[in-house]
Amino acid sequence: MTFRFRAVRGQALALACALATPVIQAASVAWCPAGDAPASVVDVLARDAQRRSTDEPRAIARIHTEGTLPHQGIWDASVEARRDLPLMRELALLWHVRRDRTALEHLDRLLLAWSTVYVPSFNPIDETEFDALIDAYAIAAADLPEATRAKASALLRAWATGYLNQMRHPAQPGKGTWINNWQSHRVKLATLAAAALDDVQLVDAAREQFRAQVARNLHADGGSIDFQERDALHYTVYDLEPLARAAVAARARGEDWLAWRADSGASLAAGLDWLLPYASGQRQHEEYVHTTVKFDLQRRAAGVAGFSGAWDPASSATLYWLSSQLSPRYQPVAASLGQQPAWMIVCWGGRS
Repeated sequence: MTFRFRAVRGQALALACALATPVIQAASVAWCPAGDAPASVVDVLARDAQRRSTDEPRAIARIHTEGTLPHQGIWDASVEARRDLPLMRELALLWHVRRDRTALEHLDRLLLAWSTVYVPSFNPIDETEFDALIDAYAIAAADLPEATRAKASALLRAWATGYLNQMRHPAQPGKGTWINNWQSHRVKLATLAAAALDDVQLVDAAREQFRAQVARNLHADGGSIDFQERDALHYTVYDLEPLARAAVAARARGEDWLAWRADSGASLAAGLDWLLPYASGQRQHEEYVHTTVKFDLQRRAAGVAGFSGAWDPASSATLYWLSSQLSPRYQPVAASLGQQPAWMIVCWGGRS
């Protein structure tokens, strides 16, 4: 299995280099149509960017926190390095709405460093937060220096092709991480990278994998494989959120992935609706009581937050704010769970 994994990674990187030129420039208007976000919200991003204006890139070749506890291995270094990722998206948005040249220059330094140093691991849990880097590229690619565009687009292509190759040729078809939340995160990263590159063939392949995951992971009533295995709404959210994020990227291309139904009747919409009574507070759930995963119990014993006690509905706020971009009927529950993230307001104007 290790050999196969390394082979897939090598093939993806080689293909990325071969196809990196000419660069396909992303359409920032389609990705982030808003240009009229409240000044006070944009100021939130601007203050954070100003506070970190002298930060040097934290780019490292590998990030790894999956399956480890805080302070084990490179956990701490990975958490520190990841601080660059949302900052890149903030900087891209500041350029998008304010044409802030300083923000664009800072983004260029960070994106070039990461695109040069980072080597995709194709571990979707370790890499899921790179959605912010993909956002940054999609928003600002047309205005970045050619060298940065070329390196960043090669990285995105490596992710898209690598994850799609993994999903087409899984090590254990129909089992474990090939049908649970790991696969949802693969779908997200492949879809975002493909859409940001505006590569029709890659988007078509990502759509196929999205539909396959909905069919395998979700039941007709909206329940998920992850809830069955973990007895935790935390993992229900962790499963649905990447699928919703992928669906938002598809929506920017005029596609409706929310309502698509598998032959079984499973759909992303049904999954979101299954969780709604818990998110709204009508129902409560004690987390991990019947989990079948040993690591859940280890994290509970280590005192990791969220691995015992009642599920906190606020932890689904990001999921429902994303989903409100797919259907306005999710906006009330999203608003009840917490403030919409500033970057979403700036990117999408707070509209559903």
